[in-house]
Amino acid sequence: MLPQVYLARHVVPCLLATALLGSPTLPAKSQMATATKDPAPNTLTAAERRQGWHLLFDGKTAAGWRSAKGPTFPTHGWQIAGGELTTLAADGKESANGGDIITTAQYRAFDFSFEFQLTPGANSGVIYFVTLAEQTTGSPIGLEYQLLDDARHPDAKLGTNGDRTLASLYDLIPAVKPLASQRPIGAWNVGRVVVYPNNHIEHYLNGVKVLEYERGSPAFAALVAGSKYHVWPHFGQAPAGHLLLQDHGNQVSFRSLKIKELH
Repeated sequence: MLPQVYLARHVVPCLLATALLGSPTLPAKSQMATATKDPAPNTLTAAERRQGWHLLFDGKTAAGWRSAKGPTFPTHGWQIAGGELTTLAADGKESANGGDIITTAQYRAFDFSFEFQLTPGANSGVIYFVTLAEQTTGSPIGLEYQLLDDARHPDAKLGTNGDRTLASLYDLIPAVKPLASQRPIGAWNVGRVVVYPNNHIEHYLNGVKVLEYERGSPAFAALVAGSKYHVWPHFGQAPAGHLLLQDHGNQVSFRSLKIKELH
């Protein structure tokens, strides 16, 4: 019999990534926001508007976003230009330049789609269920959709079984990325996080599902217990939270940030 620690850190991630494929039915393809279906970045199609999608970035202003450290948008370290929201390069340190930004609103169950563009060697993340309740020296904690140049950034080789690579649930579950889901560094990619009302969660990369898990399940608790997050009781189980775009000292751009709340 394998020891419990081995099961929690090696077997469970694989089970979560593959054995849950029969879980809740996906939203219809017509409801899925992708870059190829939009007439232009930072816009919604008529069908998306009817289905309840809302833009979280208008392409021109910081409306709806603020610093994770205060009530206003950062005065430096972030740039809005050419329809892109960009965290600027500094020295590669976490939340040490302009700092992370969060949505002013909080969300419970949602379908969140975002386009991102990595520069060579870049590291960033999209973090959800952020409450700001925990005291941290770097980024606020939450469930993180990892954004990373897997080939160049050393973080890709850390963690367990690749759980710090692009589109993974950071430090918890590795993304299983078929070749068809991957685009070169410098190209625009589409990330997507779906949180169902029953706490079933899925990550997508360019339209391909790369992992899924059950938030708050015994398997999830086992993963947290073996991760860097074990020091925070009830990690990742807040009923609602902000969405966060991470400043990790590398240039990463975002656009077409859109969300549909699920009930």
